[in-house]
Amino acid sequence: MITAKAASARAWEICNLAPIVPVLVVEDVAHARPLAEALVAGGLPALEVTLRTPAALDVIAAMAKVEGGVVGAGTLVTPDDVYAAKEAGAQFGVSPGATDALIAACEAEGLPLLPGAATASEAMALLERGYDMLKFFPAEASGGAPALKAIGAPLPQISFCPTGGVSMGNANSYLSLPNVVCAGGSWVAPKDLVQAGDWAGIEALAREAAALPR
Repeated sequence: MITAKAASARAWEICNLAPIVPVLVVEDVAHARPLAEALVAGGLPALEVTLRTPAALDVIAAMAKVEGGVVGAGTLVTPDDVYAAKEAGAQFGVSPGATDALIAACEAEGLPLLPGAATASEAMALLERGYDMLKFFPAEASGGAPALKAIGAPLPQISFCPTGGVSMGNANSYLSLPNVVCAGGSWVAPKDLVQAGDWAGIEALAREAAALPR
C-alpha cells in the first residue's frame, strides 16, 4: 500500500535521476538486458518499458536485474496492467491518463504512479487526490512547452515529465521550464540500433541526453 503523497514523492525522486527517461518499446526479450545496461552506462538509469509488445513483461523482469537501473512499466491502462507490471518487477508505473480504478490499483500494490494529464483540469483533479508529480502527455500534440509553461503559472506546485513528441531537438524547451523535472523520450533507443545490437551507439545517445541541462 502506498499513499498518493508518497507515490508522488517517489516518482519525483525517480524522475530526478536524469534529464531524460527512455521510453522503450522492446519486442525481443534478448535485447532487454544489453539495452538497459547501455542506457544505465550512458547515465539514464530510469527506464520506462511500455506494455505495447507481447514481450514487455519479460523485458521488465530482465531489466529489473540490471544493476543501477530503475525499471518502470509504461502504458498502464487497467488494474490488470498494474498487477502484471508489479509482479514482473516494475518499480514504478506510468500512465497516459488517470482513472480511479488505475490509481486505486497502484496504491494498493504499492506501485508509485506517474499519472498522465494534458489539461489544467486533469492536473488539478490529480493534485486534489495528492499527486503533484505528473506526466504531461501527449506533450507536443497538447501545445508543447508553451502550453506546459502556461499550465505551470497558476499551478506552480505541480511538477511534470513531458512525454510524446519530445526529441533531442526540442528537449531543452521543456527542461528549461521550472515545472519540468525530466522528459520522456524514445530517441535514445531507436529501433534500428536496438535491432542491430548497437549498444555502444545507444550508450552514446544516452550520454548525450544525460548531459542536457535542466
